[in-house]
Amino acid sequence: MLETFETASVAYAPGTPQPGRAAYDLITAERFEAARQEITTWSGYAPTPLVELSALASRLSVASIIYKDEGPRFGLGSFKALGGAYAVLKVLHHEIEKAAGHAVPMADACNGKYADIAGQTTVISATDGNHGRSVAWGAQRFGMPCRIYIHAEVSEERAIAMRALGANVTRIDGDYDASVALTRKEGEENGWFIVSDTSWSGYTETPSEVMAGYGVMTHEINQELNRAPTHVFLQGGVGGLAASVTAALKQHWGDDSSRVVVVEPELAPCLLMSAKAGEATVAVIEEETLMAGLSCGAPSKLAWAILEQEASDFLTIPEGVVGPAVRLMARPLEGDQPLDTGESAIAGLAGFICAAMQEELRKKIGLDENSRVLLIGSEGVTDRSLFDKLMAAG
Repeated sequence: MLETFETASVAYAPGTPQPGRAAYDLITAERFEAARQEITTWSGYAPTPLVELSALASRLSVASIIYKDEGPRFGLGSFKALGGAYAVLKVLHHEIEKAAGHAVPMADACNGKYADIAGQTTVISATDGNHGRSVAWGAQRFGMPCRIYIHAEVSEERAIAMRALGANVTRIDGDYDASVALTRKEGEENGWFIVSDTSWSGYTETPSEVMAGYGVMTHEINQELNRAPTHVFLQGGVGGLAASVTAALKQHWGDDSSRVVVVEPELAPCLLMSAKAGEATVAVIEEETLMAGLSCGAPSKLAWAILEQEASDFLTIPEGVVGPAVRLMARPLEGDQPLDTGESAIAGLAGFICAAMQEELRKKIGLDENSRVLLIGSEGVTDRSLFDKLMAAG
């Protein structure tokens, strides 16, 4: 079952961790806590499961593997439910206070008291699927118009899910970065509010609120552990998830925090390229990866500012490990809990298995029989047809 990972072609680049304040200052503890206090009051909130994969840990000769399963999050199937919807609320709250000319309780932004302002505040975003679904859900929840831009390769199943939440969904030719560019253009032309999970020069406030929302997930993890994992393997993409988890772990565990390993598709290696270059670097996407949520060419500058100080290792994984990793979770080693996972959820898992089974990588990343590994299962099955194909392929 694991032979594919042992022979997989994995690219590696070392990070250059350095003393710095980015993990504390770019998303402050106060901002993480504000997001936690708000999101945990929402109807349907419940902590997601932290699953121990003991049989796999034994097979890979590490002390433990824990997997945070975000599939049940708010019924939306992804950790992104935390960030996009919260950032939508923050946009609305700001507009209400600006119109009122005085401070307004956050609850009044949620309960429809300012429905007239909400109805005139259009939020927009580019997405590969999960972030847009969260933005659409937040807009529907707070009574706001919503427009979502998707690229050519986003599945129609994901588009339908966003339309069902009231979003106006526009499909464009081109890739994710082209959809971001169009969002910026139309947002500026129409006075719409961009709620993006990536950042660029002059646009960091809303992405930082998105990343603060993700901190609810890491808070739940921290509350269940009595010591920090030795390693955390984190999906790449634009870097928002990885940077948020890294910052929240660092703020909680301090110098005892986990070694951060960032994992990306080999077809979208912008963070590994950034590590090699020593600065945020754009990767040209020539072919879309199966890991749709990670098909990003331009790193978030906000996220990179954290990762360049904190991440120790960067990996890319080939497409050939996606199916085996999905199937391994659904049909695990005897004794481990079966989990249905999305294709982007398993990037950290696949990168870890490759590293654990390939002797040179294992040494570089410092994995041994005492390692306690944290993995983020960032999504459940959000594209059923692709999941079924990956399962059937096995």
